Amino acid sequence: MTQVQPSFIRRNILKALSLGWLAQLVPGAAQAQSADVLPTNDIWSSEYWAKKGAVDLCMYRKRVGAPVAGEAPKPVLFCVHGSSNSARASFDMSVPGVGEYSVMNVFARFGFDVWTLDHEGYGKSSRTSGNSDIASGAEDLKAGVEVVVRETGVQKMHFVGASSGALRAGRYAMERPEWVDRLILCALTYKGTGSPTLANRAEQIDYYRANNRRPRGRLEIERLFTRDRTGVADPRLAKARADFELPFGNTVPSGTYLDMVANLPVIDPKKILAPVLLVRGEHDGIATVEDISDFYNQLPNGDRQFIILPGVAHSVGLAYNRQLFWHVARSFLSMPPKIVS
Repeated sequence: MTQVQPSFIRRNILKALSLGWLAQLVPGAAQAQSADVLPTNDIWSSEYWAKKGAVDLCMYRKRVGAPVAGEAPKPVLFCVHGSSNSARASFDMSVPGVGEYSVMNVFARFGFDVWTLDHEGYGKSSRTSGNSDIASGAEDLKAGVEVVVRETGVQKMHFVGASSGALRAGRYAMERPEWVDRLILCALTYKGTGSPTLANRAEQIDYYRANNRRPRGRLEIERLFTRDRTGVADPRLAKARADFELPFGNTVPSGTYLDMVANLPVIDPKKILAPVLLVRGEHDGIATVEDISDFYNQLPNGDRQFIILPGVAHSVGLAYNRQLFWHVARSFLSMPPKIVS
């Protein structure tokens, strides 16, 4: 009998998952695949507004079916966007003919009540003289969580943050641990040591210090899909994202870029008490494996995972292999409760 090597099994299971075939191998994967083919008319959505002092923050919500008075709340997943694009361009992309890319749709069908918001200076939220840095983003989340609690009645919620959104979500988890159930940090950078992306950005540090907004045109938006690796994301999605974002203007706040090139670390893993899933794309240039491992090793909660997704670069939810992210995120969020501490 021919002996099959474990590396061969692992490689082909991951390949099967990325193609949607793992439904035949792993329980629960069928639902992940089905999220890519279900119609969208099962999704209910609404917009809300949060107040952070004088700042208005636009919020978005999706779930299966409209809320019904007196019903038990669904688990809440709060999505936190990054530096260069607003909330819906990050977590609710809809491009006819290219498949499902909306994280909000996918996780709504998985049974979650999914929320996100445009941070100060992004999307429909207020334009101000501030630079919307990581600390400001955490304050945005505090205001947004008040709305979620009011509308749903939940006492804790899950968070997923991407890129600088991971830093925002991590900062919030440090400052408001009582509201955080499980925390997913995607494309995180900790100290930034050895990051080629941050080395390039550091060349503009004086500009970020002098200007609270930075240019962000079509080229910059589309380049996010090829910056680290070509061929890992659909170019049609890059064009659609630029089409969605540019009506909001050709600049975005510079605060997160300044934080990442001048002020790291801006979060302390030892102060994050929630269970944490770290997700890194194999080809992501924002942080090295060593940098993220350093962060992972300092997390105090034994309920933690660090997963590298093959064939994925910086944007784990917008890659061809996005179903890998759906699978690991859903598995982490649905972990059964521990029996022994």
